[in-house]
Amino acid sequence: MKIIPTTFDEVLLVELTTHTDDRGYFIELFNKNLFAMHGIGRTFIQDNHSFSHQSGTIRGLHYQLNPKAQSKLVRVMKGAIYDVVVDIRTDSETIGKWESFLLTEDNHRQLFVPKGFAHGFCTLVRDTEVQYKVDEYYSREHERGIRWNTSELHIDWPMTNPILSAKDKKLPDFSEVEKMSIGD
Repeated sequence: MKIIPTTFDEVLLVELTTHTDDRGYFIELFNKNLFAMHGIGRTFIQDNHSFSHQSGTIRGLHYQLNPKAQSKLVRVMKGAIYDVVVDIRTDSETIGKWESFLLTEDNHRQLFVPKGFAHGFCTLVRDTEVQYKVDEYYSREHERGIRWNTSELHIDWPMTNPILSAKDKKLPDFSEVEKMSIGD
């Protein structure tokens, strides 16, 4: 396993070891002890799986407020995504900053998104499948989101006319959303 640095100390890009032979490959996707040694010492309690028919589908930017904030471990099972995290921590020097990552079925990378970050992705190819582990259950009461093209963030998405859910079309600008303190 290799940890690739990101703009944010807490956000980790994980490159897994692939064991290849003439049959194909084997990858250990999750090992609690090994991940904890690399700073991902969460207890994941739920796995989620999304499927997007069309390229150019954006899901996000989503997060949950404390006490139901979620950390996520994201991977692409099929296809490719442009994955984005946004720092929403009020007591952070990098609040409002974002970073993007390319996750594909071929690069076998996973992205650890800790509590205090909004998360979203854009599918780059048709029939993309994304799986992610979370360390807190979904809570409608604590669910929040940021509009994908909010002018304050200047996110460099790979398309200008994405496919969005009705819910994501109504998300507010960054300046209008509830942010969170790390210590909440």
